[in-house]
Amino acid sequence: MRELLVAESAGFCFGVQRSVEMAEKLLAEHGACASLGELIHNEDVVRDLERRGLRVIQDAREAKPGEQVLIRAHGVSPGRIEALEAAGAVVTDATCPKVKAIHKIVSKASAEGRFVLILGMKRHPEVEAICGWCGEHLVVENAEELAQIWDENDKRWEQALTLVVQTTQTRSNFTECCDFLKKRCTNLNIRDTICLATFTRQEEAERLAAGCDAMVVIGGKHSANSVHLAQICAEHCDNVQFIERTDELDLSRLRRCDRVGLTAGASTPAWIIKEVRNKMSDEIKIEESTVEKEMSFDEMLEETLKPIYNGDKVSGVVVAITGTEISVDLGAKQTGVIPTEEFTENGAKLEDAVKIGDTIEAVVVRVNDVEGVATLSKKRLDAAKVWAEVEAAAEDGTVLEGVVTEDNKGGVVVSVKGVRVFVPASQTDLPRDAAMSELLKKTVRLKITEVNKARKRVVGSIRRVAQAERRERTEAIWNEIEVGKKYQGVVKSLTSYGAFVDIGGIDGMVHVSELSWGRIHQPSEVLSVGDEVEVYVISFDKEKRKISLGYKDPNANPWKMFTDRYGVGDIASVKIVKLMPFGAFAEVLPGVDGLIHISQIANRRIGKPEDVLTVGDVVDAKITAIDDDKHKISLSIRALGEPAPVAAEEEEVEEPADDALVYEVSATGEATGVAPEVEE
Repeated sequence: MRELLVAESAGFCFGVQRSVEMAEKLLAEHGACASLGELIHNEDVVRDLERRGLRVIQDAREAKPGEQVLIRAHGVSPGRIEALEAAGAVVTDATCPKVKAIHKIVSKASAEGRFVLILGMKRHPEVEAICGWCGEHLVVENAEELAQIWDENDKRWEQALTLVVQTTQTRSNFTECCDFLKKRCTNLNIRDTICLATFTRQEEAERLAAGCDAMVVIGGKHSANSVHLAQICAEHCDNVQFIERTDELDLSRLRRCDRVGLTAGASTPAWIIKEVRNKMSDEIKIEESTVEKEMSFDEMLEETLKPIYNGDKVSGVVVAITGTEISVDLGAKQTGVIPTEEFTENGAKLEDAVKIGDTIEAVVVRVNDVEGVATLSKKRLDAAKVWAEVEAAAEDGTVLEGVVTEDNKGGVVVSVKGVRVFVPASQTDLPRDAAMSELLKKTVRLKITEVNKARKRVVGSIRRVAQAERRERTEAIWNEIEVGKKYQGVVKSLTSYGAFVDIGGIDGMVHVSELSWGRIHQPSEVLSVGDEVEVYVISFDKEKRKISLGYKDPNANPWKMFTDRYGVGDIASVKIVKLMPFGAFAEVLPGVDGLIHISQIANRRIGKPEDVLTVGDVVDAKITAIDDDKHKISLSIRALGEPAPVAAEEEEVEEPADDALVYEVSATGEATGVAPEVEE
């Protein structure tokens, strides 16, 4: 064998270590004392404690009046504690805090009228103790047994049900039972009470077994967690030895193995693990120099049980997630716990915020050595990091981002990763008459101008960032501007002669004539302040910083559309839009009008256009002339009609007055006015 791998989590868990330390303290202070049942599931440790004065009793009646009696790590029922006290014994409770938590859960569930389902080994002391804290309950060992009981009595599952699990059960067994119940129970409360240390030890054993040629598991044959360790290893490795002590080790089964893994149950003391390890090392002839370079098991155990204190910054791996807390393996004797509410603020989903296997940094808020739990806060550590970031930003001028959460007459409050930053009204970059509420819930960029950590006061400026960004955008526009270039802009203001449009830090002017191809009187007929528009550059003057913009689409030029569609001699359907003494103006296309001279309205003489036409009439007219330079069109209705009949007798034609305007009509129907000469 070339390599020996020892599981870092092997050996005493926190609960076992705690009970042994409590026994040693009682022996040191009171001399001989007793424990109700074997303190832990390890014969060597129990015998050692017996030699030092700790006798094992199985019944409360065996206790002597005034005798110190220790409750073992597995816990006992309330009735047995009462019996001890009735016998006059002085009780010291060494029940593992994790087991104690299960007692509280089942007691509360029973008080609420819920049926308690316990997943665990039926005759195990821990399970028997849990049963003593329940009302109506049932113990099952696996999903197969659960299914059998279900088939026998399905009415039981209609009750409100609470499921707890023995602290040393395997995760796979627990998951299978949960999956079964979730599909069948409508009022189910599942409590994951598997000990974090157990879960970590099992997970590490599984990894070791999968990568080793042989595994050695040290633990008591009646120790539930040790039995489960051996089962898990056997699922991933064909060569597994389950031993209680060194003399049971069969070295012949290891000699041809390249890699061997070593782990131990929660009740196995470090000195037994060390003995087994040394025997294996000697047998496989690991060089002494290599052994010396490795951390000894005692050192690894000491490292695992390193103390932590309030205010410490710690790092750990998420190993369990419930509806109320996140369990974190800190590599210490305490289990780290973070309330789930720290991950679900602002509507965040827990499953999106944290996952099993994630590494988390947090600060220690409170250490409870009695229960083996350290309450952590990721939020506080994050806040401290943000404060440092804010202080650094104040010094180097870094731009930060936050969301406006409050407003008042004096300004607004911006939340920058949880730190409140006050922005005075003058630094919000809003107009003087604007309401501060306009910024509520908006994401803004700002610079920190003042930090007073003692008073938890931070002041910032949105305006400084906005001004700097506007300058950058302005310079960029002037460096890249060219005639015809298009911009997306926002209408900032309207005047009688046009609209001013912000194209990214610079205002350009769109003249009223450039707003529409049709006739408009005011820019407000086309645009409103705040409109987002696409404009293009007509001309610009860098020295005077002036830009003329166009809004009309050149491709929508009505005159071009007219000339593409019509020519002289074509007939068009036109709409009468205005009547004058000399004729009528008619719309050929939107934005394009033509003139129907009075002489071209009818095939007879008329006094005025309104004798025949009315504004709004739609008539057919012939295009008789087009002036492309002046954009003028001559139209004729008369050219489409029948000629007037010849009069039977010539009527006397009245001579026009000297100052009259005489209209001459060409053969094509084009009319022109000629003023007569006046003799002096």
